[in-house]
Amino acid sequence: MMRRLGMELGENSYSIFIERGCLSGIGRYISENHRSCRRVAIITDDNVGGLYGRWLEEDISNQGIGKAVISVRPGEASKSLETLKEVYGKLSDMKLTREDLILTFGGGVVGDLGGFAAATYLRGIPYIQVPTTLLAQVDSSIGGKVAVDLPWGKNLVGSFYQPKAVFIDRELLKTLDRRHLHDGLAEVIKYGFIKDKALLQELEGCRDDDDLLRKIDSVIFRCCSIKKELVEKDEKDLGCRMLLNFGHTFGHAVEKYFGYEKYTHGEAVSIGMAHITRASEKMGITENGTAAYLEKLLGKFGLPIQPPEMDRAALEETMLLDKKSSGGSISLVLLRRAGDAFIEKIDQTEIGRFI
Repeated sequence: MMRRLGMELGENSYSIFIERGCLSGIGRYISENHRSCRRVAIITDDNVGGLYGRWLEEDISNQGIGKAVISVRPGEASKSLETLKEVYGKLSDMKLTREDLILTFGGGVVGDLGGFAAATYLRGIPYIQVPTTLLAQVDSSIGGKVAVDLPWGKNLVGSFYQPKAVFIDRELLKTLDRRHLHDGLAEVIKYGFIKDKALLQELEGCRDDDDLLRKIDSVIFRCCSIKKELVEKDEKDLGCRMLLNFGHTFGHAVEKYFGYEKYTHGEAVSIGMAHITRASEKMGITENGTAAYLEKLLGKFGLPIQPPEMDRAALEETMLLDKKSSGGSISLVLLRRAGDAFIEKIDQTEIGRFI
């Protein structure tokens, strides 16, 4: 069954298509909706390209549209200025124009990197997101946040640049290993704790990963619906959209501290959510029992909840470089209770209380 969400952002509006097997309809969509497009640059990574690239390439070629594949190494290390420069070179080699199209085909790293290339090459080329991981399908592929990392922190160079469409095909999740499937569940759990307690109850009822995958279209739709609501109200992340950063300020610092190698993004966010909720509950901000409930659900899917040994000063310095810092303060997302979150602006000197 096709599920469609319309992201209503004026001239930047677009559709999110959630359907099993929709990968095979992308070529036709491009032919019908981007008639002036003569070439498509498919930005992917070596793993995804090897598994699914041939089907996507054939689907586009069957519409008489030229294509070239730009494949990067899997992993957060590819979200760099060095890799971005290589991508620009290949876009230039294929003589891509502003009437052509970029298609990002991969997880969050590919989506962020390819989206930022689309936003900046020739001052902007239309692009389509085709996310292949659960984390990207429920979160990073929609909303138009695109970026690369710098040595000083995650996503420090970026833009808001909305895609022309997002295609979410759950069939692509079948080749995810257990760790990366559960990595995406950290973001799903985030959505439940900030906005949708019923989603948490649905996850509690999942017997195993097979049961989860049978229900995954509904789970993805609910997460995307929450993000759609927040992005439509606050496209540039200056107000309520910041709720989506629950666990991320601490989580990004953990990722950076370990060089993006020890923890996946979802695992770091899991640590961040659990850690800040324990702290806010001790302060009397969060309803008693919320942290235990959060930890139980994260633990059910094998996600970490305890921060490792880290240098406090280095961690605090990284957190203060966070994009949610401004004017001597930083915005933290805290819970009142499960399903009810709010944004608290605190003085930067108080960040230690939450570490």
